Amino acid sequence: MCKGLATLPATCLKSAKDIKHKIGFLLQKPEPQAAEQKQTKDKTAAAAKRVAPAAEVEKWKESFSNLMNSDGGRKVFTSFLRSEFSEENMEFWVACQDYKKTSPSKMAARAKLIYQQYVEADSPNEVNLDSATREETRQNLERSGPSCFDEAQWKIYTLMEKDSYRRFLNSKLIRDLSQTHTSAAQEKKGKKNNCAENRKALTGGA
Repeated sequence: MCKGLATLPATCLKSAKDIKHKIGFLLQKPEPQAAEQKQTKDKTAAAAKRVAPAAEVEKWKESFSNLMNSDGGRKVFTSFLRSEFSEENMEFWVACQDYKKTSPSKMAARAKLIYQQYVEADSPNEVNLDSATREETRQNLERSGPSCFDEAQWKIYTLMEKDSYRRFLNSKLIRDLSQTHTSAAQEKKGKKNNCAENRKALTGGA
């Protein structure tokens, strides 16, 4: 028969309160994935502002090739891809670029690693390739020349250009970058005008 809370040991009451507090905290805690996504986007925006001069940002908006030919552009775009959980596309493209600079004696081993990491079905960072390109790349491993991944690399480049890049141009990230530079330019212009007006006032309008 229940004797009421008064008869319970103090330690039991404390445990019950602790449990209640934890349940309340869990109920208020945001979804892990949503929280992680927000944190990733915040980091993306912060990183972008550090490596994105105004002139560079405008070039990135002109064409995908301008973006990919810029070290800062690739960093910002990679951060964007990471927020969409598709950074493996850029990683594969960069790996292919580096592979072409590999010494001939090391190409076979390097090609195998890239294939197993990004191209092979169910690989850890599998990129989105059609079966024909995947098979062609597998056969290319037998000779492992500089052009081993050319077709696969081009397919992923085109995929990023036609898909991810379009979303990148319409993303909050690029809008924020453009807005940041516009605000900074206006502020700089305002300060310049104020300085000119102050000089004019000091010289009696001369």
